Amino acid sequence: MTASLSNERRRVSAGRALLSRVILWSLAALAQLSGAQLFAEEATYKRQQDVIYGRKYGTALTFDVYRPAGAANGLGVIFAVSGGWFSGHEPGGHAARFNDLLQRGYTVFAVVHGSQPKFTIPEILGDMHRAVRFIRFHAADYGIDPGRLGITGASAGGHLSLMQGTAGAEGNADAKDPIERVSSRVQAVACYFPPTDFLNYGRPGEIAIGRGILWNYSGAFDFKELDPDWRKFVPVTDEQKIREIGRAISPVTHASPDDPPTLLIHGDKDWLVPIQQAESMIEKLTAAGVKAKLVVKPGAAHGWGDMSKDAAAIADWFDEHLKQAPPAQPPGSR
Repeated sequence: MTASLSNERRRVSAGRALLSRVILWSLAALAQLSGAQLFAEEATYKRQQDVIYGRKYGTALTFDVYRPAGAANGLGVIFAVSGGWFSGHEPGGHAARFNDLLQRGYTVFAVVHGSQPKFTIPEILGDMHRAVRFIRFHAADYGIDPGRLGITGASAGGHLSLMQGTAGAEGNADAKDPIERVSSRVQAVACYFPPTDFLNYGRPGEIAIGRGILWNYSGAFDFKELDPDWRKFVPVTDEQKIREIGRAISPVTHASPDDPPTLLIHGDKDWLVPIQQAESMIEKLTAAGVKAKLVVKPGAAHGWGDMSKDAAAIADWFDEHLKQAPPAQPPGSR
């Protein structure tokens, strides 16, 4: 028995050693690939990493700035880096997703927000407001027009883009922080397959507040509130309050006549975010008198191959709605 156990331990140890070598080889290969990719990317754009746009609970909130290598057109587009409301930097960055924008002279801001499950959607939305305000406040530093900002993203990033388009807010004139006095509104939205209504998800009355189809994204919906007596965050358990928050984070509930022109691109076979979500959003925006367009991808699910053509359509949308005569500058802009 002792010899058998000893042999088994040796086999396990050898297996772990081999696994460790494989991981190290993979990391080395990834590092070489990323380095080569970054070197190639420098020919088409300039990347400024980890600009701190805010802090919360000791955590720095950052974005990367991608400037075109050629002539800039003076316009900025915010890219919401989010998948399942998780956000982070990828090796080599995100530039392939917005190469069309860079080629047309746009300056792109890839915003990283506080990720679930540590932070929930209401907290994430606060990060996005802060990022837009920071970018607008520093517009002169980036060589962009503060009154003409676009926003884009996919899936959860599309949801955050729509929330910024429909629920962007004017600044607080009494705030001590000058950045908080600046508007967080945007002037155009173009995004892919976004969730838009968590209380009617795919069909009327279907609740998806971290449930149903979205059960394994529940960390993003694990709402908490501050208990002033205990001075700690406690879970929100009241069902009515949960649904109120679910309604507040649903873009369809914020559609209004002053929303910016909005483009949605969605596959009609999307099982994770039903196309009904895009259809409902377009219906609400159109009813409010907002220019809104839905591009349906026949047979496409949650993402599809060769999205470069659709990236060009998004760039076209920003060309149409940001390059025109600038609108009135948002209150609080400088």
